Amino acid sequence: MTRKRNRSVLLSKLILVIVLILGCSSKQTELKLEDMDLNKALFEAVDRGDATMLAKILEDKPSLELKNDKGRTALMEAVYKSDNKIAVLLINAGADVNAQDGIKNSPFLYAGAEGNLEIVKMALNNGANFKIYNRYGGTALIPAAEKGHLEIVKLLVNTAGFPKDHINNLGWTALLEAVLLSDGGQVHIDIVAALIEGGCDINIADKNGMTPLRLAKKQGYAEMVKLLEKAGAK
Repeated sequence: MTRKRNRSVLLSKLILVIVLILGCSSKQTELKLEDMDLNKALFEAVDRGDATMLAKILEDKPSLELKNDKGRTALMEAVYKSDNKIAVLLINAGADVNAQDGIKNSPFLYAGAEGNLEIVKMALNNGANFKIYNRYGGTALIPAAEKGHLEIVKLLVNTAGFPKDHINNLGWTALLEAVLLSDGGQVHIDIVAALIEGGCDINIADKNGMTPLRLAKKQGYAEMVKLLEKAGAK
């Protein structure tokens, strides 16, 4: 009787251990599935532009630096979509404004290139890294100057520590691009003025030895020539 009782007790304990192991395993699997569902929901909320849904998801602390099959974080997707309401929620939740995708765009760099002033301002206030460059080796300022985003140019050129004279892989500064790749119109005249006033080096030449002044003269941009000569350009 004693042996049978001992075997019965031992069997009961063994069953209990198995149940506990299976229970823990089930809980771990459930947690992993919940994490996967949460991350999927995060990108769905961004894709839909659903701020209410996103706010609820953010309460559960999803992985904001997880990247999708395009190599983009949720914030990068929001910035690509120019969905500032969603982007602001993500930045305020701690999303990295410097996380680069497969083609080296980051929320900060892309916002600068596309003239998204609100996101550029937020990025500057949330750790924007000035040493991260786009696929052309450029800063946010260079494409902003080329594309005519005057307010962003003014903001960046007057931001402490910003590398306003950075030279990209093509051998161009923001000032060189503002002259070389523009149509000489008023917006770019104002951008050249802002770059000069912001303290940019007006005599850095391109790979062919062409300075902003020489380029402006070559292209017949009289107003730019006046601005550059007045500033002492050579």
